[in-house]
Amino acid sequence: MTFWKNLALGAALLLPASPVAAQTKPAAPAPTLAQTLRASRWQKRILLVGAPAATAPELEQQKKLLGPAGPELKKRDFLLLQLIYSQLAPADRQYWTQELKLPLNGFTVALIGKDGGVKLTQLQPVAPAELFGVVDKMPMRKQEAKGAKK
Repeated sequence: MTFWKNLALGAALLLPASPVAAQTKPAAPAPTLAQTLRASRWQKRILLVGAPAATAPELEQQKKLLGPAGPELKKRDFLLLQLIYSQLAPADRQYWTQELKLPLNGFTVALIGKDGGVKLTQLQPVAPAELFGVVDKMPMRKQEAKGAKK
């Protein structure tokens, strides 16, 4: 199972889509970056992975790093969003640069907490252990882990 969602294409890849559902539902417009983040607040931790092109070597490296960590990402309520800058709508480009204060050139990884705040920003691929180290120190995650042990 893959956890990636390509925001620019609006194709949810978190769960396998039902072939029947895909045939019977009309295509909905892709949500904006702001809408996705707003809808995920208090529900998901979001890892934004931005690159100038889908073929960026850093993007491929990030996917390879996170691939084996699927169960741990799921346990921590992660939603992974891949953003290719050239495919972003103007509103998403503006949100990326002005609200999140992230660059539109080069590779960028940003961890957004469940509260909607930017918790980590890197300009190179991030190892799962580093992500989990940041997340596992968060008070909300500590409560979640404590609740899961009961």
